[in-house]
Amino acid sequence: MNVFLCKIFVPTNGTSERHRIPKFRPFAKPYGGGGRPRGAHNPHTQEGEGQPLYNPPLMKFDLVDEVLERSEDRIVTVKRVTDADDYLKDHFPTFPILPGVMMLEAMVQAASQLCSKNGQRMVLGSVKAVKYGAMVQPDEQLQIEVTTIKTHEDGSISCKGKGTVQKKETAKTQTAVSGRFTIRPARLP
Repeated sequence: MNVFLCKIFVPTNGTSERHRIPKFRPFAKPYGGGGRPRGAHNPHTQEGEGQPLYNPPLMKFDLVDEVLERSEDRIVTVKRVTDADDYLKDHFPTFPILPGVMMLEAMVQAASQLCSKNGQRMVLGSVKAVKYGAMVQPDEQLQIEVTTIKTHEDGSISCKGKGTVQKKETAKTQTAVSGRFTIRPARLP
């Protein structure tokens, strides 16, 4: 879509002529104002019924390679970071490290596996007090430990998580990510 922008007149004699400054607006708006065109198919509704589907499409990245331990309120998982991971090519080209948002998503996916009932899709609701520490590089493993804290009336679950990495050059385990977050059942707007 091509958008042509207006010219802006800026007065030079002070604020008395501010009312003459036109608002910066595109001449053409996509679909008459944004959003989906009238009558277009909504991929999250069943054909003809307008009912929301149970599960939205899954993420492209699966950040839980293995579940090491699992109990009623705790799960321990592993994400093996390799050079083949797509997101490492851009983050950073000469010094690849696992992005912080992917570390957080690994904790969310582990919590989702722990808290999901009957295959229900759980998504991130809120994040509090997340801290990042050690970098996770290719050929290292991020070990995620998630514990549930509280289940709320609306179905959301408060969790705390910690991700540790054993560095290649030392035998020491370092904290890569830690924090509290809430997951909730997926809902369509």
